[in-house]
Amino acid sequence: MTGTAPVTRPAAPAGEIVHALLTDGATVSIRPTTPQDLDGLNAMFAGLSPESLRMRFFASGSAAGRSAAQRLCEPHPDRIAMVASVRRGEGEEIVGEGEAWRLRAHADAAEVGFTVADGWRGRGIGTLLLEHLADAARAIGIRTFVAETLSENLAMKQVIASAGLHHSATFEHGGTVFHEIDLAEDDAYLDVVADREFAASAASLQPLFRPRGVAVVGVGRRPGGVGRAILDHLVTGEFDRPLFAVNPHADEIAGVPCAHSIELLPDQVDLAVLAVPPDALVEAAIACGRHGIRALTVVTSSVLKSVGTTLRTVCRRYGMRLVGPNGLGVASFGTDISMDATFGPHTPLGGTAGVGVQSGGVGIAILDHLSRLGIGAGSFASLGDKADVSGNDLLAWWSADPAIKLVLLHLESFGNPRKFARYARRVARTKPVLAVMAGRSAAGSRAAASHTAAAVTPGITREALYRQAGVIATRSVAELVEAAALVRTGLLPAGRRIAVVSNAGGTGVLAADACAEAGLAVPEFSDALRERLSALLGPAAACANPVDAGAGASGTALRDAVETVALSGEVDAVLLLLVPTALADLSPTLAVDARTGAMPVVAVLVDQAAGVETVMGADGRFLPCYGDAETAVRALSHACDYAEWLRRPGGEVPQLPGVRSQDAARLVSLFLAAHPEGGWLPPDRAADLLACYGIHCARLVLATDEQTAVTAAAVWDGPIAMKAYWPELVHKSDVGGVLLGLSGPDEVRDGWRRLHERFGEQLAGVVVQEMAPDGVELLAGVDSDAVFGPLVAFGIGGTVTDLVADRAYRLAPLTGADADELVRSTRAARMLAGFRGRPGGDVAAVRDVLSRLALLAAEQTCVAEAEINPLIATPDGAMAADFRIRVEPRTPTDPYLRRLR
Repeated sequence: MTGTAPVTRPAAPAGEIVHALLTDGATVSIRPTTPQDLDGLNAMFAGLSPESLRMRFFASGSAAGRSAAQRLCEPHPDRIAMVASVRRGEGEEIVGEGEAWRLRAHADAAEVGFTVADGWRGRGIGTLLLEHLADAARAIGIRTFVAETLSENLAMKQVIASAGLHHSATFEHGGTVFHEIDLAEDDAYLDVVADREFAASAASLQPLFRPRGVAVVGVGRRPGGVGRAILDHLVTGEFDRPLFAVNPHADEIAGVPCAHSIELLPDQVDLAVLAVPPDALVEAAIACGRHGIRALTVVTSSVLKSVGTTLRTVCRRYGMRLVGPNGLGVASFGTDISMDATFGPHTPLGGTAGVGVQSGGVGIAILDHLSRLGIGAGSFASLGDKADVSGNDLLAWWSADPAIKLVLLHLESFGNPRKFARYARRVARTKPVLAVMAGRSAAGSRAAASHTAAAVTPGITREALYRQAGVIATRSVAELVEAAALVRTGLLPAGRRIAVVSNAGGTGVLAADACAEAGLAVPEFSDALRERLSALLGPAAACANPVDAGAGASGTALRDAVETVALSGEVDAVLLLLVPTALADLSPTLAVDARTGAMPVVAVLVDQAAGVETVMGADGRFLPCYGDAETAVRALSHACDYAEWLRRPGGEVPQLPGVRSQDAARLVSLFLAAHPEGGWLPPDRAADLLACYGIHCARLVLATDEQTAVTAAAVWDGPIAMKAYWPELVHKSDVGGVLLGLSGPDEVRDGWRRLHERFGEQLAGVVVQEMAPDGVELLAGVDSDAVFGPLVAFGIGGTVTDLVADRAYRLAPLTGADADELVRSTRAARMLAGFRGRPGGDVAAVRDVLSRLALLAAEQTCVAEAEINPLIATPDGAMAADFRIRVEPRTPTDPYLRRLR
């Protein structure tokens, strides 16, 4: 900045501040303007060069800046105004501003403009301001930004062009350019935002995993204690960068120079490991921030949530990243660093895995397994209470690190699961991502009023999250490591056909059974392949698949048989089971060489302890060896699932025609205005909401008197249905609340009286509805979780829906591939294809309904749960025959907006 010194002032109220990362990993605050910003804005505008003023205001005088500062600080109902600021001492410096004025002639459009202070350009401030202005504009119904710039204003044009939003530019005489920016968020835009966030997050973790120097705060002079253990690990692990201890009573500890306070540390310290008592944490963090330290790892345990929140606030104030508290520490290994800042039992082996855990104990177990298998860890973070750095941040770091070949996660909670799903999907396309399914139980699950919501448990939600993201979900640390040992080889099955080769028939039969139970096929070999195997193994061998070579088969013959099967093209993976005998040396069997190509070969050594080990193949690649067939098959099944996911097209959220989002929002708003606490929409309003998203419903009228029911029934030709209605009623058929096939006024009147006699004053009305066609009865529903967002359910519907319990789940919104897999992963898919002579249903129409229902839930965030049951699928389409929708007041948030927690 030039011209005048920056003005600093106390920070604005924390409730309005959003923190985000710049391209270099530094932290910036973005918030609405306040009247107290006048001095700071004046200082920023005064520091602009004449050319910068001309680009922003089409004038070069200082009066334009003063006028803009005044305007930005005055609240106005038609304007969104924001500032970007950075920390300066104990105050802040405004380094950018942005505003959007609603155009009165076009209520859904606004004119946008922004400024970035001289000296701060090129770090992503303008783009962040545009993203946050767009988010605030969408929330109040603005759909388009327009901007007027000078043709030579390359910075503004670059920000608009690189934002990822659809835009157009019109050149006018006099050197003016008019830009029009569509604020709609599509997959292309979200991918661009993710690119920026990945780069910024990875840059912000550089001081954590590649620090210039490390200080351990809270180190005792004598052995023992967490701080001393971490210091000892750093020394014995040959950390060769500047290392310091902090202890007010020592000048040196274990040969490491000791500073008496954080303030006396040298400037090259980027990472501080805090191992101090809980009541000293905040003071230590503030001292680190003031000293310019850029990352903290807090290993202190038993930290109150309020202290963790304060630690995060301190880190935001000073631009530090924080791992913990209540963690094991961090570690990083590579060609240029060997840093073990943990207090595990021993230094882990460096290697190619990125490991992130919330439990220190789980972290120790995973690191031990990876060391034993020779895989090792490239970087490790024990996130503990996750006050700041999360799994999303780690994914960004590992995505940027070419040395990391696979990712292992243990996450007990998700701060932003929809963003996690999108980011994990990006990483899983190039590196396997495996996770332990922590928190699977339904303990504490809530009672729910619809089939969809009642069936949703934490395990179902996490499974849907992982499945869509391509994450290999396992149920234990052992299973995690077993799967990792196989996918780490880089050889994935091209399908689910498995060859079973053994020297003992009984083990082969057990392995074949395990394959069938895991959804893997054990196909019978062709005559030609059997003849080749018989020539290798002798006439006594069984060569149909499973292959039983017999107890006397030599290791060389078994190896040749495995290679023959692998090269046959008849299977996608080989499962080799070896039982040691006194008749043959089996060691050559494991020397399977590169002639097997990309075919995975998995060995089971029945004399090996349970679990997995690895041996080196003839061509130098690792061959995973398991202690039993069930374990090996489980790992193979995970590899097959991951390979299938990789073969699936990535897909995009489809652009659905006929969607009236604003009409739907208005309908929900009107209901909440009349029912501030929320509730179930009346059936006719629920039908209207579904219709706004192009979901075809059986026509209905909610009648509150007998004559209205008779009049409504006369509108449609043919018989009608009458259904009892009151908001809490779910299972209408169970209580005799459904009458079908009524024709004529007399039957309608009789039906009305029967329902009133049965339910009395409890009845709030009667739904008179056209009869839905015969077809496949399905369930399609949504349950919106406060953390995970909307979850879409699909399966067999009708009165047997709870009996058959056939449901699959995916997080909204759905890509085309998600919707297709959601249908195919249920038994309802067989019914849609036609079953035992019954006609099937229009699968494309069903997928379309699921996509529209997912879009409804994603856009109308006040929809807490919705269910269509049954959804009737016929060969010609799909119709919602019965449906329920519950709304509740909620403040919408964009899960993909760039911001730190």
